[in-house]
Amino acid sequence: MSGAERYTIGELARRTGLSVKTIRYYADSGIVPPTDRSPTGYRLFDAAAVARLELVRTLRDLGVDLAAIRRVVDREVPLPEVAAAHAEALAVQIRVLRLRQAVLTVAARRGSGPAEVDELHRLAQLGTREREQLVADFLASVFAGLGDQPAYPGVLVSMTPELPDDPTTEQVEAWLELAEVCRDPDFRARMRQLARQHAADHDVPGLPRPDAVAVVRDAVAPALAAGLDPTSPAADPVVAAVTSRYASLHGHTDDADLRQRLLDRLVPANDPRRDRYLDLLAVLNGWSTGDATAPAVDWFIRALHARRPEPVH
Repeated sequence: MSGAERYTIGELARRTGLSVKTIRYYADSGIVPPTDRSPTGYRLFDAAAVARLELVRTLRDLGVDLAAIRRVVDREVPLPEVAAAHAEALAVQIRVLRLRQAVLTVAARRGSGPAEVDELHRLAQLGTREREQLVADFLASVFAGLGDQPAYPGVLVSMTPELPDDPTTEQVEAWLELAEVCRDPDFRARMRQLARQHAADHDVPGLPRPDAVAVVRDAVAPALAAGLDPTSPAADPVVAAVTSRYASLHGHTDDADLRQRLLDRLVPANDPRRDRYLDLLAVLNGWSTGDATAPAVDWFIRALHARRPEPVH
């Protein structure tokens, strides 16, 4: 192509794939002005005008408005500046679309009615401070009165979700579910009970020690993997290992009272919502998901019940 070549609007349309009407509009508005006119009055465009038109088409495809495009092609503002501004605007739109997608996905999965969809939408739109307040209220309810426990600050941090500024759809879905769980009065009461039992298990002088759930989880994992029946005699060594370990940690004798105390600790912990909260927390905070504790706790509860002495009539 030489610098002397000229193209009519019809030829530009064939070269670029744009409609004659669109190119004429750009020419009339001065965004891509003609270079010359033919003897018969047709508008003609040179190679520079063709390149300008290609840039306009690209920017329009990217969603840049015509006013900004005019400033770019007229060299009033540098293209990188406009590109950065529109990239930021698109990022905002993408975040909004992710929120909407998450709400609709959760609503479709649950078969939600109008009221629940409205509530999901409200939770998705909470600002950072509102989300932080919702979580703070939940944790304050769970850990009320335990602020003097040495492990309290660390536990509090480990249970605090942080929705990123640019969350994935999965993280938004996780936030919606976690927010609902945090507001559930029954779950709050259960977690408050667990927190107090955890604190009681750690109210022993010396180094930090695992609580009842941790002791059970570690000891029962191989039995679960092997498919061992908790009520069978083959499970006796597992039960003995747990009760002996728990007794030694807390300076008690492995007797009926200790096993009842252990059972009292485990029954409230046998709640799938606890594991679910931790899984959602991992998704939000970008942590690896740990092994569920409920299966091990449930296994050991059944094992203890199977070994309780028959009541005397």
